[in-house]
Amino acid sequence: MPSLLFLAAPLALLLPFWSPAGVLIQDEGPDLEQDEPAPLSLAPDALTGGSTLEAFYDGQQVNQVRIEQRVVIRITPRRATNRNSLLAQLPGNGANARYEEREMESCVPVNRISGVQTGTGNRLILFLSDQRIVTLNLERACRARDFYSGFYVERSKDGKLCVGRDELQSRSGAKCEVEAMRQLVAVSN
Repeated sequence: MPSLLFLAAPLALLLPFWSPAGVLIQDEGPDLEQDEPAPLSLAPDALTGGSTLEAFYDGQQVNQVRIEQRVVIRITPRRATNRNSLLAQLPGNGANARYEEREMESCVPVNRISGVQTGTGNRLILFLSDQRIVTLNLERACRARDFYSGFYVERSKDGKLCVGRDELQSRSGAKCEVEAMRQLVAVSN
């Protein structure tokens, strides 16, 4: 339980700034001796500003401050057991299924990405929370193996990862733009 002193300390710090009648000044009366300090009294018109806070801020220069917010989202690789369970839930039970790439929309909601796995060359495989699997083709100069520990993506206003717009950044610092996005669909033999 906090002590009373702990609770009263912030109020004690504010007391010098709070003065309803003005500020404290020394009264120099003619009947006081020189070696004795003069008593303090309140004088409402001691300051031209009228309060101690106005006197404190008087003469200070005010500058404009700009605050920018930047949100970076980290997508991590899924553990092998989780990936296998995702593949097992797909039609055809995963092991005997053959997958085909199909066209899809050029954006995917970032909050639906539940994991990533590296593919061959410059391809990443995204696992979405709605049981879809999406392949991303990165720029030609990029290698998928740079993204073995996941990637960072800056959150856009619409909250989506889009082709030709967004860049993925690996934990090692490589930045690659997304060039193509396709959905993997299981097909029957």
